[in-house]
Amino acid sequence: MGKFHLTLLFLLTLFTINASHARHHKHTYKRHKHGHYITPPSSGISLPPSPQPDDPADAPAYLPSGVFDVRSYGAVGDGIVDDTASFKASWDAACSNTDNSEPSVLHAPSGYTFMIQSTIFSGPCQSNIIFQIDGSVVPPDGPEEWPKNTSKHQWLVFYRVEGMSLQGGGRIDGRGAKWWDLPCKPHKGPNGTTLPGPCDSPIALRFFESSNLTVKGLRIQNSPQFHFRFDVCHTVHIESIHITAPALSPNTDGIHIENTNNVQIYNSFIFNGDDCVSIGSGCYDVDIRNITCGLGHGISIGSLGNHNSRACVHNVTVRDSLMRETSNGVRIKTWQGGSGAVSGITFDNIRMDSVRNPIIIDQFYCLGKGCNNQTSAVLVTDIVYSGLKGTYDVRSPPMHFGCSDAVPCSNITLSDIELLPAVGEMMLDPFCWNAYGSLDSVTIPPVSCLEEGVPPQPILESGIDRC
Repeated sequence: MGKFHLTLLFLLTLFTINASHARHHKHTYKRHKHGHYITPPSSGISLPPSPQPDDPADAPAYLPSGVFDVRSYGAVGDGIVDDTASFKASWDAACSNTDNSEPSVLHAPSGYTFMIQSTIFSGPCQSNIIFQIDGSVVPPDGPEEWPKNTSKHQWLVFYRVEGMSLQGGGRIDGRGAKWWDLPCKPHKGPNGTTLPGPCDSPIALRFFESSNLTVKGLRIQNSPQFHFRFDVCHTVHIESIHITAPALSPNTDGIHIENTNNVQIYNSFIFNGDDCVSIGSGCYDVDIRNITCGLGHGISIGSLGNHNSRACVHNVTVRDSLMRETSNGVRIKTWQGGSGAVSGITFDNIRMDSVRNPIIIDQFYCLGKGCNNQTSAVLVTDIVYSGLKGTYDVRSPPMHFGCSDAVPCSNITLSDIELLPAVGEMMLDPFCWNAYGSLDSVTIPPVSCLEEGVPPQPILESGIDRC
């Protein structure tokens, strides 16, 4: 046999061996037709690459120890079939996993859209959990599609969970448009009034009585109501999230916290139709840094003291952030008749870009008519504004300190403030009412309306509840 024929025979033999090896390698990662898995060597808890969604019902080839892929529990991921039971089963398996060497991972892979009904993911769990969303997650599309036997007040709830991270490169879409068009919403009636009708719109993500929480990397959009709400939680770290909703979407606060402490909100982008971040009663030790807020109502402490309630907020810092075309920049809002205190608040190095009310304290907050001036109020004291610069919409004064007749604002400090009109050269004067404080530097525009010193002693001794 000649050299050419020997060479050809060698090449054909080599090709046959490689093809056979490739087929064998492929089958070692596929599920057996009877449901068993041929497992390759362990590689920790790193996630396997998501397959192409040619067959959404196909379960993953193999899962490392501690990873619970929702497709292994029956999730289809076509955006139509209800995947709620699969997510619940995945959660239950991850939550009950007793291998504490690594966190359990509930994985919703990329390339799929999972439709989930109103659901509660409950703890406590045997180990920490990573809820990894790399695909898309959606609820039923609007009030008419929402099942009658489930809550309309909330969508995805995490209850009594400790040591959980909600993360990933995926998207959570609340499909809020049909909820925003309910007749009870503020923009539906004539002249901003509302019309009668049901108004139960769900919060997209709610954490309740939970601790040591991390939320990072996700995109959340178009919630029917609040995008995130944290109630009675401790140690919350939020970073690098992206929240969007239209400017006229009602009550779509980006992040709301209530009775929650040790909170960090960093490096995030929130463009929505209501408060960018809202801080309710019972919150303390809150640090907000490098946040871009757009279109909505800015960062708000409050509203506090509604229905003569007691409200306490202290030790809050907002710094190194941008407010872009928002109705408010940084705001403290309280109702007449409340009690308690807002204290130890610092707003530092915040850029205002065409903001209507860059700095505002409103102790006469009211959503309707007939809100009477009362003899009690939530005390507002020890508030620092430093390095707030940019432009404001000339429809309103750049600084508004509207404080209670009975309980004045005290110890307001202003330094390095430079707020100029966004259009034209007309500069409006700041507004002050019963506000006491000092200037640590020259401000633009000049502030001459702050009362010097402290409020008269009889007022301070009139039974103020300082928390």
